[in-house]
Amino acid sequence: MSKSLKNIGIVSALTAISRVLGLVRDQLSAAIFGTSVMNSAFITAFNLPNLFRRLLGEGSLTAAIVPTLQEELHESGRPGAYLLLSKVTSWLLVVTGTLVLLAMIAFSQSRLLPGHDEKWYLAADLTVILFPYLAFVCLAAAFNATLNVFQRFTEPALSPIWLNVTMIISLGGAGLHWADTDLGRMHWLCAGVLAGGFFQMAVPAAVLMHAGWRPRLDLVASPRLREIGRLMAPGLFGTAIYQINVFVSRLLAFSLNDSAASVLFYANRLVELPIGVFAIAVATVVYPLIAKHAVQRDFASMAEDYQKGMRVILVINVPAAAGLVLLNEPIVRLLFQRGAFTAEDTAHMAPLLALFALGMPFFSVVSLTTRSFYAMKDMLTPVIVAGISFLVNLGLSLLLMRSLEAAGLVLASTAAIVVQTIILQAWLEKRLPQLSFAPLWKSAWKIVAGTAVMGGIVVGGRHALKRVLPPGHVLDLSVVLGLIVVGAISYGIVLWVLRIEGREDFEKMLGRLRGKK
Repeated sequence: MSKSLKNIGIVSALTAISRVLGLVRDQLSAAIFGTSVMNSAFITAFNLPNLFRRLLGEGSLTAAIVPTLQEELHESGRPGAYLLLSKVTSWLLVVTGTLVLLAMIAFSQSRLLPGHDEKWYLAADLTVILFPYLAFVCLAAAFNATLNVFQRFTEPALSPIWLNVTMIISLGGAGLHWADTDLGRMHWLCAGVLAGGFFQMAVPAAVLMHAGWRPRLDLVASPRLREIGRLMAPGLFGTAIYQINVFVSRLLAFSLNDSAASVLFYANRLVELPIGVFAIAVATVVYPLIAKHAVQRDFASMAEDYQKGMRVILVINVPAAAGLVLLNEPIVRLLFQRGAFTAEDTAHMAPLLALFALGMPFFSVVSLTTRSFYAMKDMLTPVIVAGISFLVNLGLSLLLMRSLEAAGLVLASTAAIVVQTIILQAWLEKRLPQLSFAPLWKSAWKIVAGTAVMGGIVVGGRHALKRVLPPGHVLDLSVVLGLIVVGAISYGIVLWVLRIEGREDFEKMLGRLRGKK
């Protein structure tokens, strides 16, 4: 497990860099465009290729290719795995290329449907520009999944960094210096997306080629390729439900008012920071391990890795969620309130951040629970549960958005992810009793105790700082940075004193690091 913790640390560190760059990117776009209709149109347009990316790339494809590649690697070695990769990427190129062409043609004709607000035509125009990103990022997902199977996690973790860097350079550099209008700057931002997608695809492909893979167009079907297709079918439907769920929520937000889609997006991005850095990093490293154990029918080891991974997720994400709830307003004000992003926008966004944060631990747990079903090649169960979650979200969204507007949409999505978490874990235990959550309750109570101590210190410290510092950036900076550090230290001390389970794995890893030094 100490080796897994090292890999988790690598992925987490690189993901943290990516998320920080993503935050800089969001701050830049918020300062330039604010919560204007231009920004909301871009967010809505970028959702479309991202929806298909999750469907064909990082969602069902990754879930299907990892266990199948593990079997091919076990039986035929790397040559067999490389041959299967060529077949998968060849079909991906054909399918995504066709989708991109059809989508660009369809959205370019949006003005043939008259009678809509101009913002919808603007979103359609931006979709035409952004849709080729789909092909790049789907191929990147196949390359990154293969690298993960080979226990190489650094290059896949670098993938989102390329996107963030190119978008920052394109908007903050070329856009600000060479564009005279908001639309011109938006076109530069779209160019950054496309450039980032290319690098996301090209870098892992180059790493695989250096390791011995020789790409070739191979559309001949094989038993393993058919198996990936068979496994993708229910997973595709399940991922589609989830992504349509997200997409419908953002469309509803876009229909509420010009700013709702933007503030929802930025609040969700802040919540994704700890999820991406820790929960997704853990799931990325643990998934190939539990898939390997599932192939070998070693369910005891599979349960051990699952529960250790789940413990790490809870240790990080429960206090992170509490911190976002308690410090929502100073965080938003410190990170976003400048340029075109006003104090009124902060007042709208801060409560949404707190509501999103309530669902963060549940979303983090689902990321690993779902992969446990995929490791056993059970793609149908997550589909059924995703369908239930979709109905909960859609029903509550339509019910609550009329009275609570954007807050109603967030409450609906939070309730849906709680329902999804409970049902998934219950059905996972029914399918494989070894993967029970019961052994984690002892750790869960210690995590809650540490979070309560941390929360008390944060609340008390915030009131104390308000008495000695005047309102402004100095106060916000002191509250956010100072109290996060103090709170994290107090939380860690409580867990250490209570002897949180899994502590010995960290001690072993630290011992090895000292030995190397």
